[in-house]
Amino acid sequence: MEELQTTLVFLALCVPFLVATVWAVVDASQRDFGSAGRKATWWIIASVPFVGFIVYVAFGMRRGRKLQ
Repeated sequence: MEELQTTLVFLALCVPFLVATVWAVVDASQRDFGSAGRKATWWIIASVPFVGFIVYVAFGMRRGRKLQ
């Protein structure tokens, strides 16, 4: 029973970070950053688990223009 509780706590803490990371990667792929190199850089930063999406939202998202 204790193992199940530990697993549920682990999932409750990790799943939001996973969802946020996936969202940041998708958002970075849909933006224009001026060059392919900058886009790749922000895509890689957004892909870093746990902290990448925070850095992307704080700094990268504003630098890219949303593609139509």
